[in-house]
Amino acid sequence: MEKHNKEGQKKEKQSMRHVIAATLGFMMRTAWKEKPMLFGAYVLSFIAECMQKIQMVVIPKFLLDEIIMIVEGAPVQEHLQKAAFYAALICGVNLLANVMSNVSAQMKSVIGEWFNEFFELQIAEHTMKIDFEHTEDPEALNQLNLGKEGISWYSGGVTGVLNGFYDIILNVTVILGMGTVIVLTCPLLLPIQIAGLLAIAFFNAKNNKCEVKWYGELAKTNREFGYYLFQLADFSYGKDIRLYDSAEMMCKKADKISRKQAEGWRNVARMECRYNWGMDIANALRDGFGYFYIGYLALTKVIGIGDFAMCVASASSLYHGMRGIVVGCQEIVKRCNYAYQYIKFLEYPAAMPKGDKAVTDGKHIIEFSHVSFKYPRSEQFVLEDINLTINQGEHLALVGLNGAGKTTLVKLLCRLYDVTEGQILIDGVDIREYSEEEYRKLFAVVFQDFKLFAYTLRENISFGESAKDEEIQRVLELSGFYEDTRKLPEGLNTIIYKSIDEHGIELSGGQQQKTAISRALYRDAPIVILDEPTAALDPIAEYDIYRHFDCLVGNKTAIYISHRLSSCRFCHRIAVFGDKTIKEYGTHDELVGREDGIYAQMFKAQAKYFTPV
Repeated sequence: MEKHNKEGQKKEKQSMRHVIAATLGFMMRTAWKEKPMLFGAYVLSFIAECMQKIQMVVIPKFLLDEIIMIVEGAPVQEHLQKAAFYAALICGVNLLANVMSNVSAQMKSVIGEWFNEFFELQIAEHTMKIDFEHTEDPEALNQLNLGKEGISWYSGGVTGVLNGFYDIILNVTVILGMGTVIVLTCPLLLPIQIAGLLAIAFFNAKNNKCEVKWYGELAKTNREFGYYLFQLADFSYGKDIRLYDSAEMMCKKADKISRKQAEGWRNVARMECRYNWGMDIANALRDGFGYFYIGYLALTKVIGIGDFAMCVASASSLYHGMRGIVVGCQEIVKRCNYAYQYIKFLEYPAAMPKGDKAVTDGKHIIEFSHVSFKYPRSEQFVLEDINLTINQGEHLALVGLNGAGKTTLVKLLCRLYDVTEGQILIDGVDIREYSEEEYRKLFAVVFQDFKLFAYTLRENISFGESAKDEEIQRVLELSGFYEDTRKLPEGLNTIIYKSIDEHGIELSGGQQQKTAISRALYRDAPIVILDEPTAALDPIAEYDIYRHFDCLVGNKTAIYISHRLSSCRFCHRIAVFGDKTIKEYGTHDELVGREDGIYAQMFKAQAKYFTPV
C-alpha cells in the first residue's frame, strides 16, 4: 500500500512538472511570437525594482551616517553637502523608478488585455473546428469551460503566468543583494527569516491546494450557472418565458445553482481561514524575533544607526524576497494548472480519424454498406444494417416517423459522426479516408435546426465571400425570397437580428428558411441535403418550392427529408425508415401501390385531411 502511494505521488509530481514546463513554454513562445514587447516591459520593470531597492535600503544608510556625523560634531559644511546629495539621489532614483514602473505596468496591462482577446478568439476558432461530436460531449464541454476560465481570470493569462516567473527572477536578485548585506552586518537574522518563511510557505501551499481542487469541481456548476443566466437575459426566450410563465422556475434554478456555488466558496474560505491564521502567527513571530535581534545589536554598539536602518530594511526586503520566491513558485504551480486547461482544450483528442485523400471531380456515387450507428455514451443503436446506394443526380426522399434515424443518416454522411459498424463509401472509397476539408465541400446542407447569424443577409448567404449580386439574386429568386429582400432597408446589406445592430431586422420563420435554402444553393455543391426545408413556409410558398424543385437542385444529387409525403412526388426514389432501418424503398407510385405498406398508410393518413368528404 505504501509503495503504491509513493508511486502515485511520484507520478503526480512528474505530471505537475510536465504541466508547469508545458504551460511556461507555451506562454513564452506565444508572447515572443505575438507581442515580444512584453519582455521589454519586464526588463524595464526589473531595472525599476532594483533601483527602488537600492533607494530604500542602501542610500538611506549613507544619508543617516552623514546626519549622525553632523550631530556628533563633524564639519557641517562637508557632511551637509553629502547629506543633501544623498537626499537628492533618493528623490531622483525614486522618481525615475516610479516613472519606469508606471510605463511598464501600462504596457503589461495593454498587452495582457490584448492576449485576453487573443485567447478568446483562439478558443472560439478551435470550438468551431473541433469534431462535431465533441459539441454534444459533457466532458468536452466541461474542458471548454475549464479552458475559457483557466486562461482568463483564474490564471491571469500570459501576464498572470509570466508575472509569477518574473517575480521569482526579481526576488532571487533581491535575496542575493539583501542576503549579502545581512550576512555582513547581522548574520543570525537569516535563519530567523528562513524559519518564518518555511512556516508561511507550508500554510500557503495548503491554501493553493484547496483552491485548485475546488476549481476542478467548479467547471460543471459554472457551465450550468452560465446557461441559466443566459436564458434569463436572452431576449430570444422572451415569448416562451412570458407565455408559459416560466420566469419563476428559471429564477429558482439559477438561485439553486448560485447557492450551490456560494456554499462551495464558503467551504473553501473556511479551510483557508485556518491556514491564514497560521501564516499570521508565523509572520508575527518572525517580526518579533528579527527586530529584537537587530535592536540588540544597535544597543550594544555592534552596528551603527545607519547600519541599523539598513538591516531593518534589508530584513524586510529579504523576507519579502524569500516569500516572493516561495509564493511565486506556488502561484506558478496554481496558475499553470489553471492555464494548462486551455492547452488541454486546444489539444483535445479528435473524435474521428482524418484522412488525406482528395475528392475527385465528376460523378459521385454514395453507398451505405451495412451501416449501424449508436451515439457516443449510448448503448442503443439508432440505425441498424443500412444498405443504400444513391447514384449521381438521383433525388432521394427519406421519410418515416420522428426518431426513425433520417437526420442521423445525414449526419453520418456529412461525417459529423462516424459509423459504429459498416462503411459509407463515395466513389468506392471509405469517406474516412478523404481529407475532411475537401470532403465537406461536397455538401450543401439545410438542417431543420439551421442557424442564421447577426450579420448582413449577404454574409449569411455567402459567408464573407466576394459574391456578385447577380449570383445572390439568382439563388434568392430560386428560393422565392428575392422580392422580399428588395423591400429591406439596406437590401442585401441589411443586418439580421438586433443582437449587434439595433436597426437589424427580425425575419419571419419562412424568410429565415428561404435564407437557409439560398445559402445552400449558393454553395453550389454537387450533393444537396434538405431536412424539412419547407416546414416554416406557407402552402403557396411550399408549392413554389416543390414546383421549382428540379430548378433548385438541377442535376445534382439531392437527399430530401420530409414529413409531408406529397413532396416526395418530386423525388426519384423514397426510403422509408422504421425499426432503425430502411423498411421500404422505391418510387412514389410503387410505394403507394403497396396497400399494406408503411408509406401507403402514411400517405393515406395525410391525404384524408385534404380530400373532400
